[in-house]
Amino acid sequence: MPPTTLQVGPSRSVRTLAQAARMATDNMLIEVDAGEYRGDVAFWPQSRLQLRAVGGRVRLLADGAAAQGKGLFVTRGRQFRVEGFDFEGVQVPSLNGAGIRVETGSVHITDCRFSDSQCGVLAGNDPGVEVVIERCEFTRHLRADGGNHHVYAGAIGRLVVTGSHFQGAQSGHLLKSRARDNLVTYNRLVDGPDGHASYELEFPNGGVAVVVGNVIQQGPGSENQRLVSFGAEGLYPAPNELHMAFNTLVNELGPTGVFLAVRPGTDRVRLLNNLLVGGGQVPTDGAEVQGNALLSLADLVDPAAGDYRVRKAVAARLRALELPADADALRPMLMPTTPRGVAERPLASLRLPGALPAQS
Repeated sequence: MPPTTLQVGPSRSVRTLAQAARMATDNMLIEVDAGEYRGDVAFWPQSRLQLRAVGGRVRLLADGAAAQGKGLFVTRGRQFRVEGFDFEGVQVPSLNGAGIRVETGSVHITDCRFSDSQCGVLAGNDPGVEVVIERCEFTRHLRADGGNHHVYAGAIGRLVVTGSHFQGAQSGHLLKSRARDNLVTYNRLVDGPDGHASYELEFPNGGVAVVVGNVIQQGPGSENQRLVSFGAEGLYPAPNELHMAFNTLVNELGPTGVFLAVRPGTDRVRLLNNLLVGGGQVPTDGAEVQGNALLSLADLVDPAAGDYRVRKAVAARLRALELPADADALRPMLMPTTPRGVAERPLASLRLPGALPAQS
């Protein structure tokens, strides 16, 4: 059965998202006219609900409001989808004001922007929750105690993040996930020259994490030496596995930087065909290590301007290596684009280390 359509906008009979949330039923498409919606917050308990911006972007500004004191949107339904929205400016006394707060069910967030709140997307600790984030942008989240994270997934079942851009954290992490299963592909997790992030990517309780084709950059103002951390707060019951392949990790903190920290007792760690740029430490004890390349910042085109491609002359020295037979699922067919999104990866670069093709 096709979904029922509800249209929302200043000139419609349903003028606000709050009103739409009270009227909505399961299996409904809500088309929202482009424009600014101030203080228009909503709780969505429905399932199979799709919200889509029409005629341009929908900009939601909290203006001091928060649904249930938690965020611009609070969701509890299954198969909740939202596309083309900007979530801005949520500040609440609990310091956890989020653009989207996911409590139960599953959400799919596409082509959305999150900024100037205490958190972008925040998911609780329900193991039945699944969160998918695709082609989104996260920036300038800050809370009074400095513990902000652009995305924070609690102990949920699954987190998928692809083609998204994270930048400029202040004391918190760009992406933190306690999910049992994680797939992080083709993103730009770039703290930038003015950022002060802690970890760029953290899995504090381990789980299974597949990290493929990402640009992960630690800026000179980072408040933590580590770019990527796995199991810092203890490990889940087995399996706990980290698979990192074809990523470009850039350390601009200096020689004290640490590309990866893994808790002892992790069941499996694979580091395959990654570029490790800028010096720093990478633990290899017990890890399966193959095809990784160590480069200097001078080997990149223009890291100060966010161009993390390898210079043409340097690329000629890189070796193209085949993945092990059991690692074909880690082969990158796409690559991150600027500022967000993905594109097909050139065939000539499919076996070269790193997330991006070299300078042409």
